[in-house]
Amino acid sequence: MKPATAAKKLGVHLDATPAEFREGVVSREELDALQADPPAWLRELRRDGPHPRPVVADRLGVSISGLARAEITEPLTTAQITALKEEQPEWLRRERNLRAEVQREEARLRAERSGGGGTR
Repeated sequence: MKPATAAKKLGVHLDATPAEFREGVVSREELDALQADPPAWLRELRRDGPHPRPVVADRLGVSISGLARAEITEPLTTAQITALKEEQPEWLRRERNLRAEVQREEARLRAERSGGGGTR
């Protein structure tokens, strides 16, 4: 598979991976080996970043769209994510609340579809 696909599956930012990873092709066996026994560079990237948007969004508890609305388009490090969590800017509070509302509504609709009913 392409390095970009492998990086996505590994949850790391492609540009932060070693050149030999970015310039090669990753077989399924190699991907499985990286997941089973991550080398130091992969452990470090997962721990410290920079992290791709899906990881940043997940760690902040917001959607990827929420990151875009906040104009956060670049990968963030773990330290940057931690600082945002501590600062609790207005956009982060708003996006977390929005995500929670969306998740509640999705759960309600799933329950309704599965015959659980629910009150209105």
